[in-house]
Amino acid sequence: MTTNPPERQDSVIQWLLDSDPAIRWQVMQDLLGASADEVAAERSRVATEGMGAQLLAMQGADGSWGGVAWNRGWDSTMHVLMLLRDLGLDPESEQARRALGLIRDQVIWQGWDTPFFAGEEEPCINGQVGAVGAYFGQDVRGIVDRLLGEQLADGGWNCDAPESTRASFNTTICVLEALLEYELRFGGDPEVTAARLRGQEYLLERRLFRRRSGALIVQDRKDGSGTSEQPAFTRLAFPTWWHYDILRGLEYLRHAGVAPDERVAEAVALVASRRDSEGRWPLEIEYPGRMPVVLDEDEGQPSRWITLRALRVLRWYSAGA
Repeated sequence: MTTNPPERQDSVIQWLLDSDPAIRWQVMQDLLGASADEVAAERSRVATEGMGAQLLAMQGADGSWGGVAWNRGWDSTMHVLMLLRDLGLDPESEQARRALGLIRDQVIWQGWDTPFFAGEEEPCINGQVGAVGAYFGQDVRGIVDRLLGEQLADGGWNCDAPESTRASFNTTICVLEALLEYELRFGGDPEVTAARLRGQEYLLERRLFRRRSGALIVQDRKDGSGTSEQPAFTRLAFPTWWHYDILRGLEYLRHAGVAPDERVAEAVALVASRRDSEGRWPLEIEYPGRMPVVLDEDEGQPSRWITLRALRVLRWYSAGA
C-alpha cells in the first residue's frame, strides 16, 4: 500500500481543515490527535455554523424536514438526521435536544400513524432510524427488537425478506450501524451484541464486497448498478443513504473497534488505490435526490468527506495490521 509523502499529507490535512466545522472537528480528533477540549470546542460549532446550522434552520414548526418522516427525495426528516449524525452534531447540545424533542413529539409515519422513533416496516429504513435515534439518545428499543427478529440465517438482513432468504449488503450495513449506535449509547446487551457480530461476520466472510464463494459482485441486485470496471460496492459515495460501499463497511468496522485481519486487506487496498496524485479521494458516485445543503464537490471532484473517511480507515488498518 502506497503512503503519502509527509509534505503531501500535510497539504491534504490543511485542505481538510480549510472547510466546515463538521469536517474540522473530526480531522482534529481522528487524524491529528487534538485534545478533548479542542475537539469539543470545534464540534460545538457544528450547531451554529456551516452545514449543521443550515440543516437545523430548515426544520419545520411541525418538527419535520421536507414535511415527512421519509421520502425518496432524500430531504426528509430521516435523511437530515442521518446527515446531522454524519456531521457529528453533539447530541447533548441545546440545538440537538430542541430538534429531537420536536421530532419525538410531533413527527409520525404516514400510513402507520406511529411516532417517528417507533420506525416503520422495512429493516433498511428502520436501521437508519435506529442509528440516528440511538445516536441522539432516543428510545429505539422497539426498532432494535424488531431488527433482531428479522435477522436471516446467513447473519444479515434484507428489505426483501421473507421473499428473499439471502441478506443484502445494503440493508445489513444499515442495521449494523443501528445496533452499534445502540450499544455505544445505551451499553452492551448480549442479544444485541450477538446479532451484530453475526451480521459483522456476514461482511467479513465476503471480504466486504464479494459473494461468499469469493466471486466478485459486479452489479447491485437492488438497483442493477455497477460495471466490471466499477463494481457496485467499490464506488465511494457521500452521503451513502441506504447504499453500501466498501468504505462504509470499513468505517463501521473501525467505529466498532474491530481488529483488522486479512479479510479486509483487499477492500483497504482498493480504497487506497483511489487516492489521486494530490493525496485526495474523489466523489465517485452521487446518488440522486434533493440535497438540502451543499456538502461537497461534484461527482468526480476531490471530496473532503471521502478523503477524511479514507484516511482514518487507512490509519485504523495500519495500526492494527
